[in-house]
Amino acid sequence: MATITAPWATEKPTALLVLADGTVIEGRGLGATGSAVAEVCFNTALTGYEEILTDPSYAGQIVTFTFPHIGNVGTNDEDIEDLHPAARAGAVGAIFKANVTDPSNYRAAGHLDQWLKRRGIVALSGIDTRALTVLIREKGMPNAVIAHAPDGVFDIEDLKRQAAAWSGLIGLDLAKEVTSGQSSVWRETPWIWNEGYSEQDAPSLHVVAIDYGVKRNILRLLAGLGAKVTVVPAKTGAEEILAMQPDGIFLSNGPGDPEATGEYAVPVIRDILKTDIPVFGICLGHQMLALSLGGRTEKMHQGHHGANHPVKDHTTGKVEIVSMNHGFAVDADSLPEGVEETHVSLFDGSNCGIALTGRPVFSVQHHPEASPGPQDSHYLFRRFVNLIRERRGEEALAERA
Repeated sequence: MATITAPWATEKPTALLVLADGTVIEGRGLGATGSAVAEVCFNTALTGYEEILTDPSYAGQIVTFTFPHIGNVGTNDEDIEDLHPAARAGAVGAIFKANVTDPSNYRAAGHLDQWLKRRGIVALSGIDTRALTVLIREKGMPNAVIAHAPDGVFDIEDLKRQAAAWSGLIGLDLAKEVTSGQSSVWRETPWIWNEGYSEQDAPSLHVVAIDYGVKRNILRLLAGLGAKVTVVPAKTGAEEILAMQPDGIFLSNGPGDPEATGEYAVPVIRDILKTDIPVFGICLGHQMLALSLGGRTEKMHQGHHGANHPVKDHTTGKVEIVSMNHGFAVDADSLPEGVEETHVSLFDGSNCGIALTGRPVFSVQHHPEASPGPQDSHYLFRRFVNLIRERRGEEALAERA
């Protein structure tokens, strides 16, 4: 008869996800130790986890990756998207299905676990991310606490209280937490395979970017089209911006409730709109523009997060696959006369773009900088530059190179 020499062993959980309704999900901890309270969303992208986790638009959120294998290409210093890495703007937590393996990629400079620790991101793996995704789809994005303790000792009742007590993202201005502390000039141009990034040498136009949580690749694409980009903090006044004599003004992406950020951003944008300077907005910048024009925004049930979202551009009749990251949306029915809906999501019909009739002013909800994601919408940066060139009496660039 066989002899059992050791008792049946089960792995002690070293990380927990505790939802506001009291649900406790156990997993294996990695990344930073401690806990963070935030909203849980899911992202359907297959690649680009480093860009996703460093996107300032994810401030106040825990990202559940629906793709099961995260981390196997490692991390590097080229793929971060927040403007000031020391500030660690981006997601506070991450959830993976499979264990993170050792990196295997020629660009890898480090292991995801160590990178998460340096970034202060609490993470867990080993849970059924499909079930969590279904929960979010059915019940909406929950408030939760993600906690990591290597010894597996948790005060679960206290974590439940924290999750239940957190007020959530509605009414929360997070742009002020992730914006630049002072003005700066951006000159780095887009990444080229086997060469990396480079610096522009002779900019031909000037764009002021209002930083509500801007991503690096947005600034690179503007610089790559000949723009000297001056990045200014979110609360910079219109008088100061206009004194810089910009050829165009960019309204960046960012986190949080647009109505909360709009308390100081909307008056500035309305003053800018009194001029004929071209304006282009992305994500939170799109929502800020809509609010400035008299529209409304609303909290979404599950949000749009991923690199495979179909959007129709009514100005061309074409369907694009785009990157998205937003939990609030513009209410299309609230848009006043003179504001045209230019883009719409083919998943749920929500608004994804507007333009001011007869004016060089437009914005989109999705992320055309494609970091990560498909590059179908890169043409929007050329569309913005062409508005500037038209105002200056210059020949337009081809929208699609």
